[in-house]
Amino acid sequence: MHSFLNELKTSSSKLSTLKSSKKNIVLLQMAASLRDNCNVILDENAKDMANGEKNHLTKALLDRLFLDKHRLEDMAKAIEDIAMLKESVGRILDGWVVPSGLRIEKVSVPIGVVAVIYESRPNVTSDTAALCFKSGNVCVLKGGKEAHFSNHIIAKTLQDVLEKNSLPKNMISLVPDETREGVSKLIKMDKYIDLIIPRGGAGLIQYISQNSTVPVVKHDKGLCHTYIDKDADIETALRVSINAKCRRVGICGAMETLLIHKDISAKILPMLKEKFNSNQTELLGCEITKQIIGTKLATEDDYKTEYLDNILSIKIVENFHEAIAHIGTYGSHHSDAIITENYTTAEEFLNCIDSACVYLNASTQFTDGGEFGFGAEVGISTNKLHARGPMGINELTTYKFKIYGNGNVRK
Repeated sequence: MHSFLNELKTSSSKLSTLKSSKKNIVLLQMAASLRDNCNVILDENAKDMANGEKNHLTKALLDRLFLDKHRLEDMAKAIEDIAMLKESVGRILDGWVVPSGLRIEKVSVPIGVVAVIYESRPNVTSDTAALCFKSGNVCVLKGGKEAHFSNHIIAKTLQDVLEKNSLPKNMISLVPDETREGVSKLIKMDKYIDLIIPRGGAGLIQYISQNSTVPVVKHDKGLCHTYIDKDADIETALRVSINAKCRRVGICGAMETLLIHKDISAKILPMLKEKFNSNQTELLGCEITKQIIGTKLATEDDYKTEYLDNILSIKIVENFHEAIAHIGTYGSHHSDAIITENYTTAEEFLNCIDSACVYLNASTQFTDGGEFGFGAEVGISTNKLHARGPMGINELTTYKFKIYGNGNVRK
């Protein structure tokens, strides 16, 4: 492990000074290589899918794992989008001259070696590799065992492009020891690794956060809420709520709890039930919800649960402030939305909710690097430092101060 990581550190120095034009050429070739190797990648993914079904993975997890030509094209397009982004390294963030005559520049630089530990989704392998490469960072990736074959063939496809361009293939690496013990060692390697980004289940996040000696940016669970205010437009509320839950139920931006103001509940709940029923969504509700549309009764634990499945908790609230309090108690600081036509209420919600992404009259499923114009994302950070929300190339940089003098000495 030490030898492997020492080589990554060496490669990091080379990548950090690679010209933007060269990086973009390599990225475009990576996108083309994914397309050229489509059938091979899909064959390897089929092995993972077969194993997943044999191991009784949930439908939501199988959906996250699955690749087809359309999803592979999305992966290639994401890399092309990343190549087109403005350079994130070497930006002058600020500059000034101090009384001593020194000229100081605050300049963006790569973080260095970034380890990303994730589960299920093989597109994370290509997204993360491309984002790290564009931002001048070497990445070391640890995907879930359920995506073993997919991750390895995607990584190899990208590494082959690096080698064709006379670059070290370990600029994009998979962890050589994929066991739990291997991960335990990796998160202690602060001499070689500059940042760890875990994204996955609560157990994984907790373990790494508590045991890592390397700085961690958590990509924690997405217990996302939508609040339908008494001043909501009914059609907007229906359209947004269905999309927030049903578009893809297994992603971290999917709505898990729907809050509804009591003044509008009797009118909108039957309409919501009809639409959710047509999407085969299992509904759990508070006592009032149960009385109006006959749902199963939601428990305290249901409001704490990130289902990642086609299940939704519903709660009727007395007023706007109860909705705010509920989100503050049960939310995960990921993404929360309000549906209202009242500007004052909307602004108070957007200002009060302490989440990485807050929405007005829009689906929480927009929390995604591609949708934000980042090309893709390493993950959705629920941290407050140093990044929040979708992490793109700018969030994969830090900064240093460059000080220019002319024989200056301090008095």
